[in-house]
Amino acid sequence: MRGRFLTALVLRIDRDSPDPAFYAQLDEQLRTTPQFFAGAPMVLDLANAPGLREDGRIGDLLAHLRTRELRVFGVQNAHGMDEALLDRHGLIPVTTGRDAPLPRAAAAAAAASGAAAAADVPPPVQNVVIHAPVRSGQRVMAEHGDLTIIGTVASGAELVAAGNIHVYGTLRGRAMAGCHGDEGAHIFCQNLSAELVAIAGLYQTSETLDAAALQRCTHIYLRDEKLCMEVIA
Repeated sequence: MRGRFLTALVLRIDRDSPDPAFYAQLDEQLRTTPQFFAGAPMVLDLANAPGLREDGRIGDLLAHLRTRELRVFGVQNAHGMDEALLDRHGLIPVTTGRDAPLPRAAAAAAAASGAAAAADVPPPVQNVVIHAPVRSGQRVMAEHGDLTIIGTVASGAELVAAGNIHVYGTLRGRAMAGCHGDEGAHIFCQNLSAELVAIAGLYQTSETLDAAALQRCTHIYLRDEKLCMEVIA
């Protein structure tokens, strides 16, 4: 067995009973950015829709989504959802993010025994530098640090990093920085022609990129949960 890092889309549902307006908006998004959804695994976030944890409601939603060829395989923020119900619909619970810190008294006791010290040590930073172009269909990842590409990134290629992404060349594929939720991550490229850029899960596709930044040396970052693009030169 080998572990593998997986990127997945998360669809947050904000109502217990999705209505025709919800599906109309979803269809419009699918028409606008079809390449972003094609073949991508998807997780449903039910934090704001506890009613969807019931059999009939979740089943109806899944039928609509799978008819649209959306590959839903899991749910998150669905605490207490019946495991038999998940199995029946081909779903698994997905846990994301970090655990909440221990209460101070418990943390002190754990530290005294030495258990918490080992658990709280973050993995070492492992930056990745690639001295070659990234071809279409390739995926390059830096799961515990920054990713630097010295060369072009072709259309259909994918870059994923826990930290920042630097591209010393033209970025035509996908670039996803802060993949573990780091909202302070950045993307830098000498020529922005990307299919998709994302930081901590917030993304824009080629259709919605800032026109002023296209084919320019660009710095991309998050501000107030919005992707910002700053032309460097």
